[in-house]
Amino acid sequence: MGARLNGKVAIVTGSAGGIGRSIANLFAAEGAKILVVDVNSKGGNETVSQIQNQGGQASFLEADMSKRKDVEEMARVTKERYGAIHILCQNAAIFLPTLLEDMEEETWDKVVSVNMKGAYLTVKACLPIMKAQNYGSIVLTSSITGPRVGLPTLSHYGATKAAINGFMRTAAIELAKYNITINAVEPGEILTEKMKEVNGEQGVRDLMHTIPLRRLGDPKDVAYAILFLASDEARYITGQSIVVDGGVLLPESKMNFS
Repeated sequence: MGARLNGKVAIVTGSAGGIGRSIANLFAAEGAKILVVDVNSKGGNETVSQIQNQGGQASFLEADMSKRKDVEEMARVTKERYGAIHILCQNAAIFLPTLLEDMEEETWDKVVSVNMKGAYLTVKACLPIMKAQNYGSIVLTSSITGPRVGLPTLSHYGATKAAINGFMRTAAIELAKYNITINAVEPGEILTEKMKEVNGEQGVRDLMHTIPLRRLGDPKDVAYAILFLASDEARYITGQSIVVDGGVLLPESKMNFS
């Protein structure tokens, strides 16, 4: 186990699997006490068990990031169980692939509520505790989809991720006087179970050929970038984002590399 987060308490939302689980496991391996937060209690408790089996400290809370009462309870429970909130990793998000012409208003509202409103609610809920500490490190999981590129069927998702980056920049200015930093990571094609489910085996193989590094990212690749931004090594960085995409954004044309 490392020691980059020794003595820190971290909330990781959307950590029942995928990227969030990797973040929670890595944070715990680096010495943080973790509150695992998700709507999926089975997956969330599995993440807690993984951390505890490796000698780390973690507990689970079921919460919906789109609901203010759930998010406020999350902040209260973290303070009650661990005495502080040093790190907030707002990773929870959903994407419901739908062409714009077929998209129902309810689908748009659901994605916006979880992804965009959820970021606002979680940051606001943790802010009083971080202000009282005169310390906080907030990292948002954004995406290259929205801030950098578009992807058919994900107009709603892309809109929320672009909004998260805009929210982060203004929040960084407002929170700086409290010694609270806020940054984001923008993943590209990351090989999660959801990615496999949506694209299938052949789709995953096809995606590999669009990436200069010739592989999809591992969730740990995103977790390591988030670890850096959450740690004191990034204490003078705020309002910034790191792209983690294997170079997929670099070529002017997909014909420019072989």
